[in-house]
Amino acid sequence: MRVVTLVTQKGGTGKTTIAASLAVAAYEAGEKVLALDLDPQGSLATWGDMRQADMPHVEKVPANMVPELPQLLKTVEAQGFTLTIIDTAGADNPTTHIAMGAAGLCLVPIRPTRIDGNAVLPTAEALQRLSKPFAFLLSQCSTIPRNSRAAEMAAGLKTLGVLAEPNISQRADHQDAYADGKGVTEYAPDGKAAQELRGLWQWVDKRMKGKTR
Repeated sequence: MRVVTLVTQKGGTGKTTIAASLAVAAYEAGEKVLALDLDPQGSLATWGDMRQADMPHVEKVPANMVPELPQLLKTVEAQGFTLTIIDTAGADNPTTHIAMGAAGLCLVPIRPTRIDGNAVLPTAEALQRLSKPFAFLLSQCSTIPRNSRAAEMAAGLKTLGVLAEPNISQRADHQDAYADGKGVTEYAPDGKAAQELRGLWQWVDKRMKGKTR
């Protein structure tokens, strides 16, 4: 079973909405997906409660169960799940580090702003210490033509590590889909946000071919 953890020490990056829509896109591509919410705020679990569909399956992991995450993932794999996506709090804490350690790939969402660029460095350093494969993911990028912030940030991030593709633009479909208990590929399947999330899943799938935890 493959495990993807979304992690960053900076809140407001769109991490939870990306986790939700990525889980849906992977399910639509044929994966049996479990989405785990390790964030005390429980935003991903709330999204799961709003869903009409049974898949992807969404569970909140209580704080006292987080140390048992490796064993939980073994149980999940035995149940036939092929992919687990883990959402974490925007903080540097023991829970986040356990989630990093459990992953075969960590995605680090980051907005193309100076404040996010400064804040992401401790996350990258922690992942390097753990020797965990990771990729930065530019999120909430401007849709205005000729806006150079995303390109400039991408150039800087590539000097620190791998950059996932494509960039995720700031589109209303993400928030509207979340509010409706859907992924963007369900909410507006022909929209640009859906196209980007399908592309992201294809990138993750290719990156993790043959790789498990």
